[in-house]
Amino acid sequence: MASLKDLRNRIASVKATQKITKAMQMVAAAKLRRAQEAAEAARPYSERMGAVLANITQAVGGGGDAPALMTGTGNDDVHLLVVCTAERGLCGGFNSQIARLARDHARKLLAEGKTVKIICVGKKGFDILRRDFASQIIDRVDLREVRQLAFTHADGIARKVISLFNEGGFDVCTLFYSQFKSVISQIPTAQQIIPAAAQADTADAGTGGAVYEYEPEPGEILSDLIPRNISVQIFRALLENAAGEMGAKMSAMDNATRNAGDMINRLTITYNRQRQAQITKELIEIISGAEAL
Repeated sequence: MASLKDLRNRIASVKATQKITKAMQMVAAAKLRRAQEAAEAARPYSERMGAVLANITQAVGGGGDAPALMTGTGNDDVHLLVVCTAERGLCGGFNSQIARLARDHARKLLAEGKTVKIICVGKKGFDILRRDFASQIIDRVDLREVRQLAFTHADGIARKVISLFNEGGFDVCTLFYSQFKSVISQIPTAQQIIPAAAQADTADAGTGGAVYEYEPEPGEILSDLIPRNISVQIFRALLENAAGEMGAKMSAMDNATRNAGDMINRLTITYNRQRQAQITKELIEIISGAEAL
């Protein structure tokens, strides 16, 4: 059984940890509002971009003017997985859920005889996936020094992906991230971004049956629009992840603070009982000694 000194040290240590987790919870709560507003503001633009792209895709109809980013290479042999996770931990199962979805998808593709390549955006996803797919990871994007996400960060990732596609590095690209719903709910999501034509089925065109004429030709518009749409979708994924990370961290630190409080209560009860038993033992020894005299 631990001594009274050990119990006092343990109680002091847990109280110090509780102060840290409480402070981290308050910091995450302060950052959550800004991250949530940014993620919610990006959704309409991203969805509208998909609607415009869907409408132009219908106008082109997969013709010869359609760029390769929309029609694909005609093969389905090499898949690129862009896995977006957080740079830091202490946010519950947020990172592991995204990595699990990507890992299951990669294993399914490998079982079908496909070739898988992975780009990790975020340290935690890289740490998890390299255990099983170290040879498949071809690049890692480090955003630890970034305090506030900007479109330029997503555009840099998109340029790498497009450059790899133009070099014939892959046929299909899938983006993995966590969609923010609430503080306690983040949904791991897989979204195909190349070929872009796959988004036309899920995008809500919202045109009301209107027919548009494009100037210049739809093929020329798509050549500029599809690379921008890839950047927009990646930027949205990064913003959704930022909000989800803060929400998950806030919830995890709240649970840690509560658990620390419960542990302090249990240790305090144990300390008081042991102290009372020790005092009783000393009194018995004094009384027994007095009677012996």
